[in-house]
Amino acid sequence: MDYINYSYEQLKTFCTDAFVAFGFTVEEALKITDVLLLSDLYGIESHGMQRLVRYHKGIEKGLIKVDAKPETVFETPVSAVIEGHDGMGQLISIHAMNMAIEKAKKSGMAIVSVRNSNHFGIAGYYAKMACDAGLVGFAMTNSEAIMVPTFSRLAMLGSNPIAISMPAEPYPFFFDASTTVVTRGKLEVYNKLSKPLPEGWALDENGNGSSDAERVLKNIVGKKGGGIMPLGGSTEKLGSHKGYGYGMLCEIFCSIFSGGLTSNHTHIGGKGGTCHGFMAIDPAVFGDAAGLKEHLSTFLQELRDAPKAEGQTRIYTHGEKEILAYADRMKNGIDVNINTVAEMKNLCDYLHLDSIKYLGDVDFSSSKQSSYK
Repeated sequence: MDYINYSYEQLKTFCTDAFVAFGFTVEEALKITDVLLLSDLYGIESHGMQRLVRYHKGIEKGLIKVDAKPETVFETPVSAVIEGHDGMGQLISIHAMNMAIEKAKKSGMAIVSVRNSNHFGIAGYYAKMACDAGLVGFAMTNSEAIMVPTFSRLAMLGSNPIAISMPAEPYPFFFDASTTVVTRGKLEVYNKLSKPLPEGWALDENGNGSSDAERVLKNIVGKKGGGIMPLGGSTEKLGSHKGYGYGMLCEIFCSIFSGGLTSNHTHIGGKGGTCHGFMAIDPAVFGDAAGLKEHLSTFLQELRDAPKAEGQTRIYTHGEKEILAYADRMKNGIDVNINTVAEMKNLCDYLHLDSIKYLGDVDFSSSKQSSYK
């Protein structure tokens, strides 16, 4: 049994109660849970329930401070810098994007940069916030260094995802992707499944290709060298320098604008130090907002209607698969890896919660404990 199916409401109750038990208010717990579960509902297993162990360990070790509140340390009508004081990434980020949305509605556009935060879940959640408000949303974050720059053998940048969302019909444009070939969370999923990594994903401590997820993850944690390749792999021939460059664009909007820690200095000495960047743009600054939405909707439909490659029956636009996955999982439940369920059981034990009440009577004899430290 590799996966166990739970309803959205079951997981929502579990997550909310767990974060309240950590010391967050009910309102804060619901916000964190909403970010976490949107990932699983969208089919992004790497950033959903399987990330709980990261928050558990972060709070336990003091990297994440439950009672921290975001502080605005610099502000103009179109920008702001927020000091996160090592708080929960989701709470800081929702606050920051709400500020960007409010400023954009007044001034047309705004950028808010954050320093000294923690892991914030999927970047797309925050881009979606702006899109739901009728704006164009951008969200980015750096992270613990996992990306090995082109021609290097040491991770220096994070997964550094960039997410963008813009209103359209019948559903918005929604793009959320790391600037590494895959995220660290994907390696964690492969490690839990004891599966070899596909060729072209990761490098060992000597800068050579590696299919050993556990080895690569331990090297990342121990700062021993190696890590995940940029988009394009490890050579310029396939475009490695482009993924490396996209990662740098993210770094500029996050750590440089905020004056915070660059990826290679985060998660050292008991400090997270993660930095984020958020931007909101009112389409009305370019003219007729409704007309722009219609223009994008037309183009997206033209993409879907383009001639199909041999053997293919459908062309997707960005965000379409997430909408389909959301509907399916709300109806049929969310499959959670047995190893992640074991981590949830450990979390219940740590917080003195009744695991059977939330998870059922599960046989964990086949589970593999997380290697995250």
